Amino acid sequence: MDEAVAAGDVRIEQGGVHLKNDPAWYSEPTSAEELRQRLYLRVGRVQLPELLLAVDSDTRFSWQLLGREPRSAEELVTVYAGILAAASNLDASTMALMIPGERPSSIRRAMGLLEEEGALRRANDAIVESLRALPLVDAWGDGYEASSDLVSLDTSRNLWAARVDPKHRRFAVGTYAHVLNQWGIVYDQPLLLATRQSGAAIEGAVRQSVTRIERVAVDTHGYTDFGMAVAKPSKFDLCPRLRSMRDRKLHLPRGFSVSASLAPQTVRDVSIQLIRDNWPSLLRVAATIDEGWTSATQLLERFGSAARGEDLYRAGTALGQLLRTVYLCDYFTLPEFQRGIHRILDRGESVHALQRVIHYGAIPVARGRDPVELGVISDALTLMTNAVMTWNATRLQKDVEAEVALGTARGASLDALSHIGPVAYAHINFRGTYRLPVERYAARLLRAAA
Repeated sequence: MDEAVAAGDVRIEQGGVHLKNDPAWYSEPTSAEELRQRLYLRVGRVQLPELLLAVDSDTRFSWQLLGREPRSAEELVTVYAGILAAASNLDASTMALMIPGERPSSIRRAMGLLEEEGALRRANDAIVESLRALPLVDAWGDGYEASSDLVSLDTSRNLWAARVDPKHRRFAVGTYAHVLNQWGIVYDQPLLLATRQSGAAIEGAVRQSVTRIERVAVDTHGYTDFGMAVAKPSKFDLCPRLRSMRDRKLHLPRGFSVSASLAPQTVRDVSIQLIRDNWPSLLRVAATIDEGWTSATQLLERFGSAARGEDLYRAGTALGQLLRTVYLCDYFTLPEFQRGIHRILDRGESVHALQRVIHYGAIPVARGRDPVELGVISDALTLMTNAVMTWNATRLQKDVEAEVALGTARGASLDALSHIGPVAYAHINFRGTYRLPVERYAARLLRAAA
């Protein structure tokens, strides 16, 4: 930090830390927009049922939901109807009207099938693995970083879990998702609005089984000092984009010497002895989460502001302040690291925009009373979102290969691939009467047909 101040890249004034180049104002190159338009023009339009069948033929996520291969085309259609109803917030009767020949009772049974523990999670993992197998994703990231944030879903004010969304001024519940820098959603969970999200951020990173996550980018709601201390023994870092980050002090051990240039931004109040004395207890907290004895969401609620005064909470907060100081030093002095944090958080927001297109209307009280049903809605929405991203990425992969074969791709143009994501949806028809052409994919989905 002192070297960055001396070089003029960082200024420390009475108002806090000021960066020479603000990463929030970074803009993508013009070549990225040109390549995006050219590639998506080749992708073409698609109906949502056709997209779902194409992705299932590659990933066989329906096999994960059923626990076996489908016995007939009719069974497959019913499973798809259940997923579409849960993800789109439609009841069985409405979905039956959209799929000619389907009975509401069959769709209700399919939606009940989705409540089986782990079924939707296995299906989602199968889709994300297919997405990550594409060579194109290497241009997007290494798969070791993720962002986590909450998207609100409208509901009735009479629902027990309903809270007012401060942005939209409507009653809503939330789904908290972990989005890889390779774009796939590796974990999701329903979550109440207006609650601190650091526990959910830790829970998703620990429970997902797709990749090894080393960094999780969060906003201010997904961060606490105690949460940073709990995440570190679990072998990943919370990387928060904090509100008023320039005003955040650098907390250092008592007696730690700093240069005169950094003195206005530092506070020497951390007790190393307190951390040492309570280190075994901090490890037990992390091990309790890692071993699955309780969820990080529940545990970190226990260690909220009401735990002030407890030695374990004070030690965890002190350790978290040290870790936050190291993180802020990296953030203030490493431009590429700054842009990486903003980029992965922006990708999460783009995924949320796609989720709001798939899920419309308000969750009725009848479906929102049961926490299990809220979990099904969250998981089904994640599955549909992953399916759309995988379908887009597969088509983009073919388009890139076509450009390379035709010799129209240039080195600078291909470098712009890192700015092009698989979250476009203007070319997808999400509404209307659904016809599922199972016969086109029967050879891959039904063993009897094969």
